[in-house]
Amino acid sequence: MSVAPTDARAAHAAGVERLLASYRAIPPAATVRLAKPTSNLFRARAEATAKGLDTSGLTGVISVDPDARTADVAGMCTYEDLVAATLPYALSPLVVPQLKTITLGGAVTGLGIESASFRNGLPHESVLEMDILTGTGDVVTASRDVHPDLFRAFPNSYGTLGYSVRLKIELEPVKPFVALRHLRFDSLTDLVTTMDRIVETRTLDGAPVDYLDGVVFSADESYLCVGVQTATPGPVSDYTGSEIYYRSIQHAAGEKQDRLTIHDYLWRWDTDWFWCSRAFGAQHPRIRRWWPRRYRRSSVYWKLIAYDRRFDIADRIEKRNGRPPRERVVQDIEVPVERTAEFLHWFIENVPIEPVWLCPLRLRDEGGWPLYPIRPRHTYVNVGFWSSVPAGPTDGHTNRLIEEKVSELDGHKSLYSDAYYSPEEFDDLYGGETYKTVKKTYDPDSRLLDLYAKAVQRR
Repeated sequence: MSVAPTDARAAHAAGVERLLASYRAIPPAATVRLAKPTSNLFRARAEATAKGLDTSGLTGVISVDPDARTADVAGMCTYEDLVAATLPYALSPLVVPQLKTITLGGAVTGLGIESASFRNGLPHESVLEMDILTGTGDVVTASRDVHPDLFRAFPNSYGTLGYSVRLKIELEPVKPFVALRHLRFDSLTDLVTTMDRIVETRTLDGAPVDYLDGVVFSADESYLCVGVQTATPGPVSDYTGSEIYYRSIQHAAGEKQDRLTIHDYLWRWDTDWFWCSRAFGAQHPRIRRWWPRRYRRSSVYWKLIAYDRRFDIADRIEKRNGRPPRERVVQDIEVPVERTAEFLHWFIENVPIEPVWLCPLRLRDEGGWPLYPIRPRHTYVNVGFWSSVPAGPTDGHTNRLIEEKVSELDGHKSLYSDAYYSPEEFDDLYGGETYKTVKKTYDPDSRLLDLYAKAVQRR
Protein backbone atom coordinates (compact mmCIF):
# COMPACT_ATOMS: atom_id res chain seq x y z
CA MET A 1 0.00 0.00 0.00
CA SER A 2 1.31 3.47 -0.88
CA VAL A 3 1.62 5.71 2.15
CA ALA A 4 0.90 9.23 0.91
CA PRO A 5 -1.20 11.78 2.78
CA THR A 6 -3.49 13.62 0.37
CA ASP A 7 -2.00 16.91 1.46
CA ALA A 8 1.50 15.71 0.45
CA ARG A 9 0.37 15.09 -3.13
CA ALA A 10 -1.59 18.33 -3.18
CA ALA A 11 1.40 20.27 -1.86
CA HIS A 12 3.60 18.76 -4.53
CA ALA A 13 1.11 19.60 -7.29
CA ALA A 14 0.91 23.17 -6.03
CA GLY A 15 4.69 23.30 -5.93
CA VAL A 16 4.91 22.21 -9.56
CA GLU A 17 2.48 24.96 -10.53
CA ARG A 18 4.61 27.56 -8.74
CA LEU A 19 7.70 26.18 -10.44
CA LEU A 20 6.08 26.51 -13.88
CA ALA A 21 4.79 29.99 -13.09
CA SER A 22 8.30 31.07 -12.08
CA TYR A 23 9.68 29.60 -15.32
CA ARG A 24 7.18 31.57 -17.39
CA ALA A 25 8.14 34.75 -15.54
CA ILE A 26 11.80 34.54 -16.58
CA PRO A 27 12.62 36.76 -19.59
CA PRO A 28 13.38 34.72 -22.75
CA ALA A 29 16.94 36.07 -22.96
CA ALA A 30 17.79 35.14 -19.35
CA THR A 31 19.36 31.85 -18.30
CA VAL A 32 17.05 29.62 -16.29
CA ARG A 33 18.42 28.47 -12.94
CA LEU A 34 17.16 27.24 -9.59
CA ALA A 35 16.55 29.63 -6.72
CA LYS A 36 18.45 27.84 -3.98
CA PRO A 37 20.41 29.41 -1.11
CA THR A 38 22.84 26.51 -0.75
CA SER A 39 24.67 24.11 -3.02
CA ASN A 40 26.89 21.07 -2.67
CA LEU A 41 28.93 22.19 -5.67
CA PHE A 42 32.48 23.37 -5.13
CA ARG A 43 32.76 25.19 -8.42
CA ALA A 44 31.52 28.74 -8.78
CA ARG A 45 27.92 29.27 -9.79
CA ALA A 46 27.03 31.61 -12.64
CA GLU A 47 25.91 35.11 -11.76
CA ALA A 48 22.14 35.31 -11.85
CA THR A 49 20.61 37.33 -14.69
CA ALA A 50 17.03 36.78 -13.48
CA LYS A 51 15.13 35.49 -10.49
CA GLY A 52 15.57 31.75 -10.10
CA LEU A 53 12.93 29.05 -10.33
CA ASP A 54 10.69 28.66 -7.29
CA THR A 55 11.40 25.21 -5.83
CA SER A 56 9.81 25.90 -2.43
CA GLY A 57 7.11 23.27 -2.94
CA LEU A 58 9.44 20.55 -4.15
CA THR A 59 11.33 19.65 -0.99
CA GLY A 60 9.40 16.75 0.51
CA VAL A 61 8.71 13.04 0.25
CA ILE A 62 5.43 12.58 -1.63
CA SER A 63 4.78 8.95 -0.71
CA VAL A 64 6.40 5.73 0.46
CA ASP A 65 5.10 2.34 -0.67
CA PRO A 66 6.56 -0.18 1.80
CA ASP A 67 5.06 -3.17 -0.06
CA ALA A 68 6.52 -2.25 -3.46
CA ARG A 69 9.62 -0.81 -1.78
CA THR A 70 9.42 2.44 -3.71
CA ALA A 71 9.12 6.12 -2.91
CA ASP A 72 7.89 9.15 -4.85
CA VAL A 73 10.13 12.03 -3.93
CA ALA A 74 10.26 15.71 -4.89
CA GLY A 75 13.43 16.73 -6.69
CA MET A 76 14.71 19.11 -4.02
CA CYS A 77 14.12 16.74 -1.11
CA THR A 78 17.28 16.22 0.92
CA TYR A 79 18.51 12.75 1.74
CA GLU A 80 18.17 13.67 5.41
CA ASP A 81 14.42 14.08 4.96
CA LEU A 82 14.17 11.09 2.60
CA VAL A 83 15.89 8.74 5.05
CA ALA A 84 13.73 10.07 7.89
CA ALA A 85 10.65 9.07 5.87
CA THR A 86 11.85 5.58 4.89
CA LEU A 87 13.59 4.27 8.00
CA PRO A 88 10.32 3.91 9.98
CA TYR A 89 9.44 1.23 7.41
CA ALA A 90 12.88 -0.39 7.79
CA LEU A 91 13.68 0.78 4.26
CA SER A 92 16.43 2.92 2.79
CA PRO A 93 17.34 4.35 -0.60
CA LEU A 94 19.72 1.97 -2.38
CA VAL A 95 22.55 4.52 -2.12
CA VAL A 96 22.58 7.32 0.47
CA PRO A 97 25.28 9.90 -0.32
CA GLN A 98 27.31 10.89 2.69
CA LEU A 99 26.02 14.43 3.38
CA LYS A 100 22.57 15.18 4.73
CA THR A 101 21.85 18.21 2.56
CA ILE A 102 22.51 16.50 -0.77
CA THR A 103 19.19 16.39 -2.60
CA LEU A 104 17.87 13.38 -4.47
CA GLY A 105 17.57 15.41 -7.65
CA GLY A 106 21.09 16.72 -7.20
CA ALA A 107 22.53 13.23 -6.71
CA VAL A 108 20.78 12.00 -9.87
CA THR A 109 21.60 14.90 -12.17
CA GLY A 110 25.09 14.98 -10.68
CA LEU A 111 26.65 11.91 -9.13
CA GLY A 112 26.41 10.40 -5.68
CA ILE A 113 28.16 7.44 -4.15
CA GLU A 114 28.42 5.58 -0.88
CA SER A 115 29.54 2.32 0.67
CA ALA A 116 26.61 0.38 -0.83
CA SER A 117 27.71 1.34 -4.36
CA PHE A 118 29.74 -1.83 -4.87
CA ARG A 119 26.41 -3.70 -4.98
CA ASN A 120 23.85 -0.96 -5.77
CA GLY A 121 25.72 1.26 -8.22
CA LEU A 122 24.98 5.01 -8.29
CA PRO A 123 21.80 6.85 -7.17
CA HIS A 124 20.41 7.34 -10.68
CA GLU A 125 20.35 3.58 -11.22
CA SER A 126 17.60 3.17 -8.62
CA VAL A 127 15.35 5.67 -10.41
CA LEU A 128 12.30 4.04 -12.02
CA GLU A 129 10.91 7.22 -13.56
CA MET A 130 11.19 10.96 -13.11
CA ASP A 131 9.32 14.11 -14.04
CA ILE A 132 11.75 16.62 -15.52
CA LEU A 133 11.22 20.32 -16.23
CA THR A 134 13.06 20.75 -19.52
CA GLY A 135 14.42 23.86 -21.19
CA THR A 136 11.20 24.16 -23.20
CA GLY A 137 9.20 24.76 -20.02
CA ASP A 138 7.48 21.38 -20.25
CA VAL A 139 7.38 18.70 -17.55
CA VAL A 140 8.34 15.42 -19.22
CA THR A 141 8.06 11.99 -17.59
CA ALA A 142 11.16 9.94 -18.46
CA SER A 143 11.98 6.31 -17.81
CA ARG A 144 13.91 3.49 -19.43
CA ASP A 145 11.00 3.10 -21.88
CA VAL A 146 9.57 6.63 -22.19
CA HIS A 147 11.89 9.41 -23.39
CA PRO A 148 14.80 7.02 -22.80
CA ASP A 149 17.24 9.46 -24.46
CA LEU A 150 16.58 12.04 -21.72
CA PHE A 151 16.48 9.38 -19.00
CA ARG A 152 19.91 8.06 -20.00
CA ALA A 153 21.54 11.46 -20.54
CA PHE A 154 20.17 13.10 -17.39
CA PRO A 155 22.78 11.69 -14.95
CA ASN A 156 25.87 13.93 -14.85
CA SER A 157 24.09 16.69 -16.82
CA TYR A 158 24.02 18.97 -13.74
CA GLY A 159 20.77 20.73 -14.59
CA THR A 160 21.75 21.54 -18.18
CA LEU A 161 19.06 19.25 -19.62
CA GLY A 162 16.41 20.09 -17.04
CA TYR A 163 15.50 19.81 -13.38
CA SER A 164 13.86 16.80 -11.74
CA VAL A 165 10.47 17.62 -10.25
CA ARG A 166 9.56 14.13 -9.04
CA LEU A 167 11.51 10.89 -8.88
CA LYS A 168 10.20 7.40 -8.23
CA ILE A 169 12.98 5.32 -6.72
CA GLU A 170 13.62 1.82 -5.46
CA LEU A 171 14.15 1.18 -1.75
CA GLU A 172 15.78 -1.75 0.02
CA PRO A 173 15.19 -3.36 3.44
CA VAL A 174 17.62 -2.46 6.20
CA LYS A 175 18.21 -3.79 9.70
CA PRO A 176 18.50 -1.63 12.84
CA PHE A 177 22.30 -1.86 13.25
CA VAL A 178 25.51 -2.05 11.26
CA ALA A 179 28.42 -4.10 12.62
CA LEU A 180 31.76 -2.75 11.39
CA ARG A 181 35.16 -4.32 10.89
CA HIS A 182 38.03 -1.91 10.25
CA LEU A 183 40.90 -3.77 8.59
CA ARG A 184 44.36 -2.20 8.62
CA PHE A 185 46.85 -2.58 5.75
CA ASP A 186 50.46 -1.51 5.39
CA SER A 187 50.38 -2.10 1.62
CA LEU A 188 48.05 -0.29 -0.78
CA THR A 189 48.31 -3.18 -3.20
CA ASP A 190 47.10 -5.59 -0.52
CA LEU A 191 44.23 -3.27 0.38
CA VAL A 192 43.07 -3.00 -3.24
CA THR A 193 43.39 -6.76 -3.74
CA THR A 194 41.23 -7.41 -0.68
CA MET A 195 38.71 -4.79 -1.76
CA ASP A 196 38.44 -6.35 -5.20
CA ARG A 197 37.88 -9.80 -3.71
CA ILE A 198 35.11 -8.51 -1.41
CA VAL A 199 33.36 -6.79 -4.33
CA GLU A 200 33.54 -9.94 -6.45
CA THR A 201 32.22 -12.28 -3.76
CA ARG A 202 30.27 -9.80 -1.61
CA THR A 203 31.73 -11.65 1.35
CA LEU A 204 34.61 -11.46 3.80
CA ASP A 205 35.77 -14.64 5.54
CA GLY A 206 32.60 -16.33 4.31
CA ALA A 207 30.26 -13.72 5.82
CA PRO A 208 28.09 -11.41 3.65
CA VAL A 209 29.13 -7.77 3.27
CA ASP A 210 26.58 -4.95 2.94
CA TYR A 211 28.82 -1.88 2.99
CA LEU A 212 32.41 -1.24 1.93
CA ASP A 213 34.62 1.84 1.86
CA GLY A 214 38.10 2.77 3.05
CA VAL A 215 40.52 5.47 4.15
CA VAL A 216 44.16 6.00 3.19
CA PHE A 217 46.26 7.94 5.69
CA SER A 218 49.60 7.15 4.05
CA ALA A 219 51.25 4.55 1.84
CA ASP A 220 51.79 2.30 4.86
CA GLU A 221 48.59 3.01 6.80
CA SER A 222 45.26 2.37 5.13
CA TYR A 223 41.97 0.76 6.11
CA LEU A 224 38.96 -1.03 4.69
CA CYS A 225 35.72 -0.46 6.56
CA VAL A 226 33.43 -3.47 6.13
CA GLY A 227 29.81 -3.19 7.27
CA VAL A 228 27.18 -5.87 7.86
CA GLN A 229 23.56 -5.15 8.75
CA THR A 230 22.31 -6.88 11.86
CA ALA A 231 19.19 -7.00 13.99
CA THR A 232 21.11 -8.15 17.07
CA PRO A 233 20.95 -5.45 19.76
CA GLY A 234 24.04 -4.33 21.59
CA PRO A 235 26.12 -1.30 22.55
CA VAL A 236 26.58 1.31 19.81
CA SER A 237 29.06 4.11 19.31
CA ASP A 238 28.13 7.78 18.95
CA TYR A 239 30.26 9.99 16.69
CA THR A 240 28.12 13.12 16.95
CA GLY A 241 29.71 14.10 20.25
CA SER A 242 33.33 14.23 21.36
CA GLU A 243 34.45 11.16 19.40
CA ILE A 244 35.35 11.54 15.71
CA TYR A 245 34.45 8.76 13.31
CA TYR A 246 37.46 8.74 10.99
CA ARG A 247 39.84 8.75 13.95
CA SER A 248 38.02 5.75 15.39
CA ILE A 249 39.03 3.73 12.33
CA GLN A 250 42.75 3.95 13.13
CA HIS A 251 44.42 1.25 15.19
CA ALA A 252 47.81 -0.35 15.53
CA ALA A 253 47.40 -3.59 13.57
CA GLY A 254 44.95 -6.21 12.40
CA GLU A 255 41.24 -5.59 12.89
CA LYS A 256 39.04 -3.32 15.01
CA GLN A 257 35.29 -3.76 15.48
CA ASP A 258 32.53 -1.22 16.02
CA ARG A 259 28.76 -0.95 15.86
CA LEU A 260 26.37 1.85 14.89
CA THR A 261 22.64 2.24 14.47
CA ILE A 262 21.65 2.19 10.80
CA HIS A 263 20.74 5.89 11.08
CA ASP A 264 24.11 6.83 12.52
CA TYR A 265 25.91 4.64 10.01
CA LEU A 266 24.27 6.37 7.06
CA TRP A 267 25.32 9.77 8.47
CA ARG A 268 28.65 8.77 10.03
CA TRP A 269 30.58 11.09 7.69
CA ASP A 270 28.30 14.13 7.99
CA THR A 271 29.16 15.21 11.55
CA ASP A 272 32.73 16.11 10.62
CA TRP A 273 32.26 16.37 6.85
CA PHE A 274 34.52 13.34 6.64
CA TRP A 275 37.60 15.01 8.19
CA CYS A 276 37.20 18.52 6.75
CA SER A 277 35.79 19.97 9.99
CA ARG A 278 39.37 20.12 11.28
CA ALA A 279 39.90 23.17 9.03
CA PHE A 280 37.48 25.08 11.29
CA GLY A 281 38.99 23.81 14.53
CA ALA A 282 35.91 21.69 15.23
CA GLN A 283 38.02 18.63 16.08
CA HIS A 284 40.11 20.37 18.74
CA PRO A 285 38.86 19.02 22.09
CA ARG A 286 38.49 22.43 23.71
CA ILE A 287 36.65 23.93 20.74
CA ARG A 288 34.53 20.82 20.21
CA ARG A 289 33.36 20.96 23.80
CA TRP A 290 31.78 24.34 23.15
CA TRP A 291 30.68 23.72 19.55
CA PRO A 292 26.93 22.90 19.84
CA ARG A 293 26.11 19.40 18.67
CA ARG A 294 23.38 20.68 16.34
CA TYR A 295 26.04 22.69 14.48
CA ARG A 296 28.34 19.70 13.95
CA ARG A 297 27.10 18.96 10.46
CA SER A 298 28.12 19.51 6.87
CA SER A 299 25.54 22.22 6.20
CA VAL A 300 27.16 24.46 8.82
CA TYR A 301 30.64 23.93 7.37
CA TRP A 302 29.23 24.80 3.93
CA LYS A 303 28.09 28.16 5.30
CA LEU A 304 31.56 28.80 6.71
CA ILE A 305 33.08 27.95 3.32
CA ALA A 306 30.67 30.35 1.60
CA TYR A 307 31.62 33.08 4.07
CA ASP A 308 35.31 32.45 3.41
CA ARG A 309 34.79 32.65 -0.35
CA ARG A 310 32.83 35.86 -0.06
CA PHE A 311 35.50 37.66 1.93
CA ASP A 312 38.65 35.75 0.82
CA ILE A 313 39.51 35.08 4.46
CA ALA A 314 41.88 32.15 3.93
CA ASP A 315 43.76 33.87 1.11
CA ARG A 316 44.15 37.02 3.18
CA ILE A 317 45.54 35.02 6.09
CA GLU A 318 48.07 33.29 3.82
CA LYS A 319 49.17 36.60 2.36
CA ARG A 320 49.44 38.30 5.76
CA ASN A 321 51.66 35.48 7.02
CA GLY A 322 53.91 35.74 3.98
CA ARG A 323 52.88 32.38 2.57
CA PRO A 324 52.21 31.76 -1.12
CA PRO A 325 48.65 31.37 -2.38
CA ARG A 326 47.01 27.96 -2.39
CA GLU A 327 45.11 25.97 -4.98
CA ARG A 328 41.87 24.26 -4.02
CA VAL A 329 41.94 20.55 -4.81
CA VAL A 330 38.49 19.20 -4.02
CA GLN A 331 37.71 16.25 -6.25
CA ASP A 332 36.23 12.77 -6.54
CA ILE A 333 37.59 10.54 -9.27
CA GLU A 334 37.00 6.94 -10.35
CA VAL A 335 39.65 4.61 -11.71
CA PRO A 336 39.36 0.91 -12.58
CA VAL A 337 40.17 -1.27 -9.60
CA GLU A 338 43.21 -2.74 -11.37
CA ARG A 339 44.71 0.78 -11.67
CA THR A 340 43.77 2.01 -8.20
CA ALA A 341 47.00 1.17 -6.37
CA GLU A 342 48.96 2.83 -9.18
CA PHE A 343 46.87 6.00 -8.84
CA LEU A 344 47.19 6.05 -5.05
CA HIS A 345 50.98 5.71 -5.14
CA TRP A 346 51.18 8.50 -7.74
CA PHE A 347 48.84 10.69 -5.69
CA ILE A 348 50.76 10.24 -2.44
CA GLU A 349 54.02 11.09 -4.18
CA ASN A 350 52.70 14.17 -5.98
CA VAL A 351 49.79 15.70 -4.04
CA PRO A 352 50.26 16.64 -0.35
CA ILE A 353 46.74 15.79 0.81
CA GLU A 354 45.75 13.21 3.42
CA PRO A 355 43.63 11.31 4.27
CA VAL A 356 41.78 10.25 1.13
CA TRP A 357 38.54 8.28 0.90
CA LEU A 358 38.02 5.09 -1.12
CA CYS A 359 34.68 3.73 -2.26
CA PRO A 360 34.28 0.86 -4.74
CA LEU A 361 31.39 0.85 -7.20
CA ARG A 362 29.87 -1.21 -9.95
CA LEU A 363 27.17 0.05 -12.29
CA ARG A 364 24.10 -2.20 -12.19
CA ASP A 365 22.48 -1.11 -15.45
CA GLU A 366 23.85 -2.66 -18.62
CA GLY A 367 22.31 0.11 -20.74
CA GLY A 368 25.02 2.59 -19.81
CA TRP A 369 24.93 6.30 -19.04
CA PRO A 370 26.42 8.34 -21.92
CA LEU A 371 27.48 11.39 -19.90
CA TYR A 372 29.46 9.23 -17.48
CA PRO A 373 30.55 6.26 -19.61
CA ILE A 374 32.25 3.92 -17.20
CA ARG A 375 31.88 0.22 -17.95
CA PRO A 376 28.92 -1.65 -16.43
CA ARG A 377 29.73 -4.68 -14.29
CA HIS A 378 33.34 -3.58 -13.93
CA THR A 379 34.70 -2.51 -10.55
CA TYR A 380 35.91 1.07 -10.17
CA VAL A 381 37.17 2.79 -7.06
CA ASN A 382 36.14 6.31 -6.17
CA VAL A 383 38.99 8.28 -4.61
CA GLY A 384 37.93 11.43 -2.79
CA PHE A 385 40.34 14.17 -1.67
CA TRP A 386 39.29 17.54 -0.39
CA SER A 387 41.83 20.18 0.63
CA SER A 388 44.28 22.68 -0.87
CA VAL A 389 47.93 22.65 -1.94
CA PRO A 390 50.52 25.34 -2.67
CA ALA A 391 49.62 27.03 -5.94
CA GLY A 392 51.65 25.92 -8.95
CA PRO A 393 53.03 27.86 -11.92
CA THR A 394 49.69 27.89 -13.77
CA ASP A 395 46.03 28.19 -12.85
CA GLY A 396 44.77 24.82 -11.65
CA HIS A 397 48.21 23.21 -11.97
CA THR A 398 47.62 20.31 -9.56
CA ASN A 399 44.03 19.76 -10.64
CA ARG A 400 45.20 19.51 -14.23
CA LEU A 401 47.87 16.96 -13.31
CA ILE A 402 45.19 14.88 -11.62
CA GLU A 403 42.90 15.10 -14.64
CA GLU A 404 45.67 13.91 -16.93
CA LYS A 405 46.59 11.01 -14.64
CA VAL A 406 42.99 9.89 -14.28
CA SER A 407 42.53 9.89 -18.07
CA GLU A 408 45.80 7.99 -18.49
CA LEU A 409 44.42 5.29 -16.18
CA ASP A 410 41.11 5.05 -18.07
CA GLY A 411 39.26 6.75 -15.23
CA HIS A 412 36.74 9.56 -14.88
CA LYS A 413 36.05 12.40 -12.50
CA SER A 414 32.93 14.06 -11.15
CA LEU A 415 32.05 17.59 -12.22
CA TYR A 416 30.92 19.07 -8.90
CA SER A 417 34.19 20.95 -8.52
CA ASP A 418 36.76 22.77 -10.66
CA ALA A 419 37.54 21.26 -14.06
CA TYR A 420 40.17 22.32 -16.60
CA TYR A 421 39.48 20.22 -19.70
CA SER A 422 39.68 21.56 -23.24
CA PRO A 423 36.39 21.38 -25.19
CA GLU A 424 37.73 18.42 -27.18
CA GLU A 425 38.75 16.47 -24.07
CA PHE A 426 35.44 17.26 -22.42
CA ASP A 427 33.38 16.04 -25.36
CA ASP A 428 35.35 12.81 -25.44
CA LEU A 429 34.80 12.19 -21.72
CA TYR A 430 31.28 13.49 -21.08
CA GLY A 431 28.90 12.48 -23.82
CA GLY A 432 29.95 14.57 -26.81
CA GLU A 433 27.47 14.21 -29.67
CA THR A 434 24.97 12.28 -27.55
CA TYR A 435 24.73 15.20 -25.14
CA LYS A 436 24.40 17.72 -27.96
CA THR A 437 21.59 15.74 -29.60
CA VAL A 438 19.60 15.45 -26.36
CA LYS A 439 20.27 19.12 -25.58
CA LYS A 440 18.80 20.20 -28.93
CA THR A 441 15.72 18.06 -28.33
CA TYR A 442 14.86 19.17 -24.81
CA ASP A 443 16.46 22.64 -24.67
CA PRO A 444 16.40 23.87 -28.28
CA ASP A 445 16.55 27.55 -27.33
CA SER A 446 19.40 27.09 -24.82
CA ARG A 447 17.42 28.39 -21.86
CA LEU A 448 19.71 26.29 -19.63
CA LEU A 449 23.48 26.51 -19.49
CA ASP A 450 25.61 24.21 -21.63
CA LEU A 451 27.40 21.50 -19.62
CA TYR A 452 30.89 22.58 -20.66
CA ALA A 453 30.10 26.20 -19.89
CA LYS A 454 28.72 25.25 -16.49
CA ALA A 455 31.35 22.71 -15.45
CA VAL A 456 34.53 24.24 -16.88
CA GLN A 457 34.12 27.81 -18.05
CA ARG A 458 32.23 29.14 -15.03
CA ARG A 459 35.24 29.34 -12.74
